[in-house]
Amino acid sequence: MQQSHARTWSVITAVLFGAFGLFLLVGGTELLVLGGSWFYALAGVALLAAAVMGFRRPVMAMRLYAAFLVVATVWSLAEVGFNIWGLEVRLLTLMGLGAWLLLPGVWRTAPNWLADKREVAGALAFSFVVVFASCFASYSIDGTVPADRMAAAVPDLKDGQPAGDWRYYGRNAQGERYSPLGQITPANVAHLKRAWMTRTGDIQQAGEAVVAGPDAGHEFNLELTPIKVGDTLYMCTPHSWVMAMDAATGRIKWKYDPHPAKADLDSNVYLACRGVSYYRIPDEIQTSCRERIYSPVADARIVAVNAQTGQPCEDFGDHGFISMRDYLGNVPLGFHFITSPPLVMKNRLITGGWIFDNQANFEPSGAVRAFDATTGKIAWVWDAGHTPETFTPNPGDMLTRDTPNAWGVYTADPELGLVYLGTGNAPPDNWGGSRRPFDDAISSATVALDIVSGERRWLYQTVHHDLWDMDIPSGPSMVDLPGPDGTTIPALVQSTKRGEFFVLDRRTGQTVPGYPVVEKPVPTAGHAPDDRVSPTQPYPTAMPSLTPPDLKEADMWGATLLDQMICRIEYRQSAYDGQFTPPHVGRTTIVYPAFYGVVDWQGITIDPARKLLFANSSYLPFRIKLDHRTSLEQEGVLPKWTGQGNEPAAKGNALAISPDYGTPYVAYTNPWLNPLQIPCKGPVWGTITAIDLVSKKIVWQHPVGTTRDTGPFRTHNNIPLPTGMYNIGGSIVTRGGVVFMGATADDYLRAFDVATGDVIWSDRLPAGGQATPMSYESGGRQYVVMAAGGHGGLGTRSGDYIIAYTLDGQQGNSAP
Repeated sequence: MQQSHARTWSVITAVLFGAFGLFLLVGGTELLVLGGSWFYALAGVALLAAAVMGFRRPVMAMRLYAAFLVVATVWSLAEVGFNIWGLEVRLLTLMGLGAWLLLPGVWRTAPNWLADKREVAGALAFSFVVVFASCFASYSIDGTVPADRMAAAVPDLKDGQPAGDWRYYGRNAQGERYSPLGQITPANVAHLKRAWMTRTGDIQQAGEAVVAGPDAGHEFNLELTPIKVGDTLYMCTPHSWVMAMDAATGRIKWKYDPHPAKADLDSNVYLACRGVSYYRIPDEIQTSCRERIYSPVADARIVAVNAQTGQPCEDFGDHGFISMRDYLGNVPLGFHFITSPPLVMKNRLITGGWIFDNQANFEPSGAVRAFDATTGKIAWVWDAGHTPETFTPNPGDMLTRDTPNAWGVYTADPELGLVYLGTGNAPPDNWGGSRRPFDDAISSATVALDIVSGERRWLYQTVHHDLWDMDIPSGPSMVDLPGPDGTTIPALVQSTKRGEFFVLDRRTGQTVPGYPVVEKPVPTAGHAPDDRVSPTQPYPTAMPSLTPPDLKEADMWGATLLDQMICRIEYRQSAYDGQFTPPHVGRTTIVYPAFYGVVDWQGITIDPARKLLFANSSYLPFRIKLDHRTSLEQEGVLPKWTGQGNEPAAKGNALAISPDYGTPYVAYTNPWLNPLQIPCKGPVWGTITAIDLVSKKIVWQHPVGTTRDTGPFRTHNNIPLPTGMYNIGGSIVTRGGVVFMGATADDYLRAFDVATGDVIWSDRLPAGGQATPMSYESGGRQYVVMAAGGHGGLGTRSGDYIIAYTLDGQQGNSAP
């Protein structure tokens, strides 16, 4: 009987080791042929040899595996040092096999368990000690803001609003995201509790949560930051409802549904509204609707409603509405909509819009338009393809098609009378062979326009001939910096998807002295033969960068040694020469950093008193492949289209297949995940960083977020590994010395100590918090508000929650 059991254990062990060994040998051999690491082929040989040897010479098989485990541990240390995430993916699979060999019934010859298992137990203990020691390695940059800077006086905010209000997306037009309220501090934030939680009623509908497959991209995203004026919060929802809530209680005062056309909602790949705009019409202008809320509508309109009643302002446009389809010619369903609040100032309503990426090179214009904020009449258009580029169109005019758009939140300097916006690219993103000189001149740039006239004052480009979708997704944030001889320089900081920060004089667009930008050579080989690349790109050299280092094979990751090997093979198979590797035709190209950021539409947060910049960032490589479209059209896989009417088939998945009509190519674009849906680039995946804008140094930086709600195959595994996590949404900072941020894919709102970056409070949200919080005062109490509704792209829990917190507030409904 004992021999039978021993035989059974030997067969099971042989199958287990043989399967692992064969997989590693085949994959490892391919990796060797591609010029990669030798270790995986060696591992395959060792495991196969142990599997065979275990039948006749189990003691030698045990010793062989023990020796191999020691070699694997030493090799792992040589590749990644005491990096817990690097060691984990290399050693845990092998340690698991070693633990299997310690089972009493496996490969026994002597009656004494230790006599058989001594070598394996010793090797396993060695690996465990190495992995355990790596748990104490820090992934943070620890530092402290000096006491004098923490106590710096709040400057004149120059924003014309009460300290307790939050009247713009970033509290003021300057985009600082700074609250001058100081009631909540690091000393008392532990007492922060829910004061109220209100559900808007606008919830995700069937078909709006698809994050994979041919219909991917039809996302329901609550990316909202409410504004607060007086005693009322104003906001919008993903289905374009406009709402008002009592600031003290969360009670819904009014709700207005503009009834967008269902066809538009079904066609839009994103259902999102980041916020609304408030404006009081000047007293000298006659109107029956003086205080207004302007909100985007999903069918490419903007509505103006009475701030007190929620009813449309009849003297604005067509009974309260203006259409953003005007002057654009044919606009296929879903090709144009607005997700960001317009900039309203000096009786101008200024907005751009989102143009559906990567569908064609004859898409609607990306021109920026300004309207009379009272009447809705067109005031000016900034159209780079028109001469002159700023003009007032006549009825029937059509703006230049396929120009770069500006879809993010705009910022402004009211004193200078300038609005600042960030531009994208002329579609498509990854092939620029048909771009015109004016497209290349204004793409991926910060642009300053005169608010009243629309005249361009200056432009600063952050990427030349952008082939990677490195558009500017958020307007810059203003900050006054010390200049030479005690002067003050009115500056702005422009964040980028690259993780770079450009510091410019906001009057002129020139770099601020002491914050230089230099052109550096970048990869140029392998681009499409009918395209071109810029030989250099601009880099700010004085400011700290959040751009990740270029990838190398040793950076590849996964849940196990097996899927990590697959990532290493894919790395060797792909075109990659570092950042700015141009997209190749017929070969997959790694793009890192990719178009989801480092820093995306959330932009940055500025503390104007302490001269600090706060940025949360994400790190996830993507892969792109250009392919010839002719064969796909001949096979009927991709219908032909010339731009008339609506696109003839279901739109290409914006995150997978881009049809790029009018060009020689289609593009395949996806996040770089292995078969287990695990990123091929290991942690850290998300950080929050504080940068001193005067010393130009990182003060502190910490991973932010855990894997609690994200596992293999998008499972919610409830294992909160401190990997740092992908994040969508921004932060705010307060005079009290607290930074608040949701954004991470693990559904928490967190508070950080400004001085150290330490997490000093958190609350589990009932849904994903992929938005930027805000803070205001009501009844002598400081509130912090967070929208929690989830994000289809991240796959976080969906909902319709608006949650307010105060010190010792009444506890609201608890989150699951």
